[in-house]
Amino acid sequence: MPEGFLVLDKPGGITSHDVVAAVRRAVGIRKVGHAGTLDPMATGALVVAVGRVTRLVRFFQAMEKEYLAVARFGVATDTLDAEGKEVWRGEMRVSRMDVEAALGQFVGEISQIPPMVSALKVGGRRLYELAREGMEVERDARPATVHFLKVTGFEKGSNPLVGLRVVCGKGLYVRSLADDLARALGGRAHLVELRRTRVGSHSVGEQAGTAPGPEDLADWEKMMLTPAEALADLPALTADSPSLEMVRHGRPLPADAATQLDEGSHTRILNGSGRLWAVYRRSGAQLVPEVVLN
Repeated sequence: MPEGFLVLDKPGGITSHDVVAAVRRAVGIRKVGHAGTLDPMATGALVVAVGRVTRLVRFFQAMEKEYLAVARFGVATDTLDAEGKEVWRGEMRVSRMDVEAALGQFVGEISQIPPMVSALKVGGRRLYELAREGMEVERDARPATVHFLKVTGFEKGSNPLVGLRVVCGKGLYVRSLADDLARALGGRAHLVELRRTRVGSHSVGEQAGTAPGPEDLADWEKMMLTPAEALADLPALTADSPSLEMVRHGRPLPADAATQLDEGSHTRILNGSGRLWAVYRRSGAQLVPEVVLN
């Protein structure tokens, strides 16, 4: 059974689930999943797992992400993107300098209320399901990390278009970030474009068409990354035969072989030929198993 990862360039107008379905048809198996949903309007890097390595998807979700976004200031929609219904409009005659001056409060550890059209659950139901029924419920603010935020373009007017480059950690909603930025300047905003250019070290071009899309899967076997390659952002520990036998049985390993690893951080456990056997996490003086493949 095939197993590995594909880094695809999702086009606009389809869902992340549509991409998964295309991969299932191409590789001929059902066990396929993706790491980090992109909305239908959004384009860009989508990491797709094939086979039993779907168990490793969560390690991609924790990786740094990079986005290019374009926001329309002075107009808000119920989805905070161009596919929603307009719910607020007002002139925002701000300058590029005004926007750049407001960026600082959104860099670092921030708190963000997730949008109603998101996959988070409240009371056992997805928020987007409730939104489709015309409901809006209270959502608790959630922590998120913004590593870098820059204005990349500005088209002035009563409802200016603002280009943004965002580098962030897990859990950030770029459309909420754009709206929060506009609120700080006295108005509202929604996204008209969003492109994810990077997941960890896996990138696609800033323009569409520079990486394989879900329609280009005829040579999927040549495109597939091994689990060890796909998780190359994690440090690696090459284990000897006695240690690999412990890994096979899901036993902890002494952490003295990975002294550079911070508490709670993950490492790949590789065999001598570079094949991924497991992902372990440092816990005190031990490395404990998170996912064991062999």
